[in-house]
Amino acid sequence: MAASETLRAFRLLLFSIFAGVRYHSMPKKRKKQKKQKTQRKNQGLSSILIIVILILAAFAVTTCSRRIPGDPGKPVHTAKKKSHRKKNNKSATHTVPLLAEDFEAGNKTNYNNGVVTLSSGPWKFKDAVTGALDEDHKTGSQALRIRDNGMAGMNFDIAVNGTVTVSLKYALYGADESGSWELWASVNRGQSYVRIGVPVTVTATTLRSAVFTAATSTGTIRFDIRKTDKGSSRINFDVFRVTAGGQLTPDAKPVSTVSGDDDNMLLGNPSGATSSLVMANNYLMDKGYYKLSYNRDRGTPNWVCWHVSRKDLGPMSRANDFRPDADLPVDWYQVTQSSYMGSGFDRGHNCPSGDRTASREANEATFLMTNMIPQAPNHNQHLWKNLEDYTRELVMDGNEVYVIMGSYGSGGVGSKGLTKSIDHSNIVVPDHIWKILVILPEGNNDLQRINKHTRIIAVNTPNKNEVNTRWSAYLTTVDDIERVTHYKLLDKIPVAARQELIKKIDTGE
Repeated sequence: MAASETLRAFRLLLFSIFAGVRYHSMPKKRKKQKKQKTQRKNQGLSSILIIVILILAAFAVTTCSRRIPGDPGKPVHTAKKKSHRKKNNKSATHTVPLLAEDFEAGNKTNYNNGVVTLSSGPWKFKDAVTGALDEDHKTGSQALRIRDNGMAGMNFDIAVNGTVTVSLKYALYGADESGSWELWASVNRGQSYVRIGVPVTVTATTLRSAVFTAATSTGTIRFDIRKTDKGSSRINFDVFRVTAGGQLTPDAKPVSTVSGDDDNMLLGNPSGATSSLVMANNYLMDKGYYKLSYNRDRGTPNWVCWHVSRKDLGPMSRANDFRPDADLPVDWYQVTQSSYMGSGFDRGHNCPSGDRTASREANEATFLMTNMIPQAPNHNQHLWKNLEDYTRELVMDGNEVYVIMGSYGSGGVGSKGLTKSIDHSNIVVPDHIWKILVILPEGNNDLQRINKHTRIIAVNTPNKNEVNTRWSAYLTTVDDIERVTHYKLLDKIPVAARQELIKKIDTGE
């Protein structure tokens, strides 16, 4: 009962009692003895009335001053207010995404490279479309679809500091065979990227979820979705979300650059290259069809490694589209297609065009200037071409080959004589060019299959226009190449086998 209701009831009770007292106290004409008896009766009733009044007064005071235990005297919240408070608490813990992209707004139906405006902002598409076919696995009307070695990436930044969580859904397009993809991030406005987490293998045609965590201290971050298998499968992506917060793995070790059979760097990272910008002269780059250590100050790669199998060889013609590599940091000198012009040296491939003819994308990747060195014309067009042709013959005979190529020193002899640098001294001309081939019969578990009997071809050649066209004239050991380059070559091969292999000299037959 509320205090006001108690007081009203108390007043009514008092009124009734006093009314009764007045009624019983009214004078009457009775005999004297009757009058005396009545007076004694009224005196008793008055005493009872006083006791009742005192009891009721005490009850009223007690009732009106009662509080809920622990209540400091403030109004009690109603059920509605309690419900509101819970609702507020719930909304406070709900995380609003920093970015939400469902690929519904854009419209791109061809695989040409371009920038597409989506609901979250402009995205770069390379061999990618917004797919709305029945074969596209999606949550809405369309999803992102990437083929070959394509990618889709944010062409803008999210403003955030600290850790973020990235989630997205993925599935094979239609009934395509398995593929793989990776998430990459940039914290310097797209100047350079690093891989987040580990590669994801896709085998299902129903949407599955992947979650990654990344961190930035620069105040910005952007992401790329990159298809990394070299097959023809297509992969759908949908429901891309970036939210603030997340738990990075404590004391996480650097992600291994070796991912399994046919990986371009399966046999090791010769110079310990990393994708850190502080390693400007040993900068690791993954071009999908080959991996390399780039040297900013030389304007050339230190080394390039790749894997060749029959699936890499096809009918694609030579692209011949030499071009700068946009993945280099913007403040580094950019070697262009005209940097070698008039120098007396060829734009010499490390990973050759002929080893990547299965698709247009694969072949075009070999024409990036980060894959080039100044190579003496006769060396490039005869000696080196012969070794490249022989490599592909081995593949067509049922083998697969892991290749590492590099160069060192300064001062090559081109068609215009001895030259130490070109392009206004922005590109160093090497004086030696070397290559190592590890040859295996086609199969699986490649590292485990390498033993002391595995065939290895190692050559180290002078970068001169007057060279022997037979590559077998320059056979050497891996050990000798290590001695002049200071690299640790083939370090992923089992130790016992490696100790034997690095001392072998091939017969050249």
